[in-house]
This record gives sequence, structure tokens and C-alpha cells, in this order.
Amino acid sequence: MKQIALYGKGGIGKSTTSSNLSAALSERGLDILQIGCDPKRDSTRMLMHGRFIPTVMDLVRTQGDTAITLSDVEFPGYNGVRCVEAGGPEPGVGCAGRGIIATFQLLEKFGALKGDVIVYDVLGDVVCGGFAMPMREGYAQEIYLVTSGELMSLYAANNICKAIKRLASRVKSNCRLAGVICNAKGQPKEEELVAEFARQVNSNLIEFIPRDRVVQLAELNRKTVIEYEPASAQAECYRSLAARVMENTRLTIPTPLEIDDLEHLAYSFI
Repeated sequence: MKQIALYGKGGIGKSTTSSNLSAALSERGLDILQIGCDPKRDSTRMLMHGRFIPTVMDLVRTQGDTAITLSDVEFPGYNGVRCVEAGGPEPGVGCAGRGIIATFQLLEKFGALKGDVIVYDVLGDVVCGGFAMPMREGYAQEIYLVTSGELMSLYAANNICKAIKRLASRVKSNCRLAGVICNAKGQPKEEELVAEFARQVNSNLIEFIPRDRVVQLAELNRKTVIEYEPASAQAECYRSLAARVMENTRLTIPTPLEIDDLEHLAYSFI
């Protein structure tokens, strides 16, 4: 079983990438579980045709964890992808990472952490506490960074590299950097910049996903690109990503950049 996590800056397109990756993997006849680890609870929405499914944290608050069953938290989405949303606390109250911890504990109790691939969609601006749990506790062994060529996106990706490096030495963790995914914003030389960033942090560019209006059209129709426009070039990008994820065996301990070096790298591609 592959256990992968997609980390990246908020708003970079992790959920779009994750849901289309899961959809593309399901086309290969694989049993896929996608777990949204973000309080926005929108990771699985396109797989669920626009539906916001109940979150683990909401159910724990209203029912208590002893009254919850697997069918309360796991829902079948597009092409059989199993969908779970961790959720988070009420705004301004508590730590959102608690939703991730509670979710994993429940899913372990139900024996639901199984299948061919588990895809964790994790907020990447914060890599402490519960948000680092997929890496820290050995749930996610292959970490993919989703970034664009924008400096702040690269900055967040570089911070995640620092977390992976720190956690890689833990016996229980065993997480490694599996690659970088460029979810493009349409900047000049963006693919080259992200590929060079990946090289400098001791990894490689797994897939370049160009900016395409079909993504917005699919989401307006409450579907993944894979379902909405299966013959599109964008859908083929997600299928290519799925193939590379399944074939990938290069897992590394990253070499994060100093901020001056990161800024110099970004500047050199202007």
C-alpha cells in the first residue's frame, strides 16, 4: 500500500491536484482513500459532486467519538474513491491539527486505513503539531510538494522540506520527499524554476500541470477534470501524475535552502 501526502501553501491547488490524482488512480482499478486534512473540508468536494461531507471533528463534537461508525465519516465518491474529511475546531477555538489526530485514531479503530493508495491532502503553511502528524507518525511515507513558481509558494515548500529532514531520522516516521509537483500559475520559465528548485532540495519535478480554464469549468460543474473532460490535455496531465506516483521509487531526505539562496534562485528566473 502506498501512503502519500500532498503538502503545499494554502490556495496553491492541493485539493484540486489531490482529487484529480485520486480520480486518475481510481481509473487504474485501484482502491483509493483520500483524507482531507484541512479545516476548510473541501478536499473531497469535487469527488463528491460538490457535496461537503460531514467532518470527523463535527461528528465528534455533536455525537462523541464512541457513537460514530465508519459509514458516518467515510463516503464513496467518484469511481469508488473513499472520501474522509478531518475538519477542525470552531474558528478561533483550539488547534485545527486536533481534527487530523482524531481522524486517524478513528480510522485506525475501524481498520479503514487500507487500500492500494491513501492520499492525504494536508495544509502546508503549518507543519507543526497535528498538521505534521501524517509525516511524524508514519502514516504518510511519500511526501509530494505542490508549488508554483511564486516565491511564497516555494517558501512554503522549502519549509516542508525542513520538516521532512527533521522527521526523517525518527524511527516511527520514516517519511521521505518523493517529488515536487508544479501546479502552474502561468509565470514565464515556471517549469524550469520549479525543476531547479526540486533539484536543489535533492528531489525532482514529478509533473508540470499547466494553468487551464478547464479546471475552473470542472469545478463549476462540481466534478474533477478527470470526470468532466476526460479527453482533455489537463486530464492527461493528472493521469501522467498518477502513473509517475505509482512508478516512483526515488525517495530522498531533502536539503532545504537558506532563504537568501531561495530568493536568489527565484530572482535568477525573472
